[in-house]
Amino acid sequence: MKAFLIYLVWPNPGNASYGSPKIQILLVACALLILLSFTMSFWRRNMRNPVTKRLSRTWPSAAFWFGLIGLVLVVSRVESIGFLAMRLWWVILAAVGALYLFLQYRIFRARHYQQMPREFTDDPREKYLPRKKK
Repeated sequence: MKAFLIYLVWPNPGNASYGSPKIQILLVACALLILLSFTMSFWRRNMRNPVTKRLSRTWPSAAFWFGLIGLVLVVSRVESIGFLAMRLWWVILAAVGALYLFLQYRIFRARHYQQMPREFTDDPREKYLPRKKK
């Protein structure tokens, strides 16, 4: 267990370059998150359902920040910036991302609804019927 913790918090893991396939995949994934944030923002502007629009308010900014933080972590790993190159930050970022996705899923399932169109009947007798007192 101690060796695993040392593996996670080692300040300068080294052996990373921009030519490594892992680093390239991480860079592409982080860049895709940033692009996805702009796409989600555009999608929200054109949305007609006010409930979905309100519930998806934080999605673009969260995707942008997760992508940006991931880019910073990847570049700091390649450039050997000690404190930011620790593997522990990736574990924390993944845990926060998973928690964010879980909470957003639960909130969306609990609060999402669609307003059904109301049918109004025009009854001429209604104005003569008794009403509730105010």
